[in-house]
Amino acid sequence: MKTPYDPRHRRRKQLVEELFSADFHIQRIGNVAQKIYKSKKRLDAHIQKAAPEFAVEKINKIDLAILRLATYELLVEKKEPPRVVIDEAIELAKEYGGDTSPSFINGALGNILQTHA
Repeated sequence: MKTPYDPRHRRRKQLVEELFSADFHIQRIGNVAQKIYKSKKRLDAHIQKAAPEFAVEKINKIDLAILRLATYELLVEKKEPPRVVIDEAIELAKEYGGDTSPSFINGALGNILQTHA
């Protein structure tokens, strides 16, 4: 069973926090977060296609950080099975996001996965 102490979960939490803060502050972020942030335009294009009713700039910043991380893991990194990436993103949304964040993220990532399956 997944716990908050799982090293993969802790790594993703750290990355979400770095990606979130990168939108507000120019600061030094870790190497992985830098790779994700440098791919931001490409990732945002996938997110926009997956959730066309929401402009990327209007998406809650923490939800966007989670979506960017998960989209990067799904489409670029491809180290984990898609279901694991989506489940982890939903867990992060429950932890950091609002009441509607988990379902929004689940739907957007499901659309991304369908488009690239």
